Amino acid sequence: MKADAPVVLGEPKGYTAQKAGVKRGIAILDFILRLVGFIGTLSSAIMMATTNETLPFFTQFIRFRAEYNDLPTFTFFVVANAAVSAYFLLSLPLSIFNILRSSAKNSRIILIIFDTGMLALLTAGSSAGAAIVYLAHRGNTKANWLAICQQFNSFCERISGSLIGSYVGVTVFIVLILLSASALARR
Repeated sequence: MKADAPVVLGEPKGYTAQKAGVKRGIAILDFILRLVGFIGTLSSAIMMATTNETLPFFTQFIRFRAEYNDLPTFTFFVVANAAVSAYFLLSLPLSIFNILRSSAKNSRIILIIFDTGMLALLTAGSSAGAAIVYLAHRGNTKANWLAICQQFNSFCERISGSLIGSYVGVTVFIVLILLSASALARR
């Protein structure tokens, strides 16, 4: 062994390239999940906001109408989903930045903070909407609230379907937060 050759202890060759590849893969998955969340929350907001049904009562001049904005809870649901879908859209450039620079730390921290806030907003909107959908399907005999889904079938199908996209968004946020945390832990 030569006397002037340095002895290097540490990681084997190719380890940093493999580590960077995993971070880039996480960043690409982050981008794809943000697109899925955007589509889910936007479709949920549109589906709920365009929900209405009219039923005739005795004559054609007297009608019962059910709209999403009859209940403030559904209005909150639409606003929460629209705000979260706008956030998903606005966070896409930062996600692209994480793909290009997989070693970026501050952008991931910013995304974790805002993702957690948006998760709270979306969970609140989704659970409030789910509670009203449950009452629409089942009613509450103790409070004398009748189930309206026996009469307003189309209305109830649409409001129930809009919950799916919203809960897809909640699941996406949970996975995004875990992915970003694991990418930061790999530093």
